[in-house]
Amino acid sequence: MSDDTPERPIETLDKRLANARGRAHESSQERDEKNLPPGNALGLAFRIGVELVSAVAIGLAIGWLLDRWLDTKPWLMLVFIFMGGAAGILNVYRMARGFGYAVGYQQNEGTRDDEPRNEG
Repeated sequence: MSDDTPERPIETLDKRLANARGRAHESSQERDEKNLPPGNALGLAFRIGVELVSAVAIGLAIGWLLDRWLDTKPWLMLVFIFMGGAAGILNVYRMARGFGYAVGYQQNEGTRDDEPRNEG
C-alpha cells in the first residue's frame, strides 16, 4: 500500500464548508443582478405602455361601475376615462423625471434638476 494516508472527511469539513459558503454567496449576488429592472429601451417602452393602458382601464372600470350604480350612463365613464388617462400620463411623467414612488414622490438619489439632460 502507499504511505499516503487518505484524509478523513471530518478533517476536511471546514474547507468544504468554506467553499460551499463562498459559492452560495456568489450565486446570491448573481440572483440579485438578474432581478434588477430592465435597463434597455424595450423594457422602458413596455412599462410606459402598461402604465398608460392600466390607468385608462381602471378609470373605465370605475366609471362603468358608477354609471350602473347611479344610472348616469355614459357620463361618469367618460369622466373617469379622462381621469385615468391623466393619471397614466402623470405616472409616466414621474417615471421620466426620476421620481420614485416613495412618500412625497421625492426624486431618486443621483438625479438632480441642475444636471444637463440629453434631450435628443
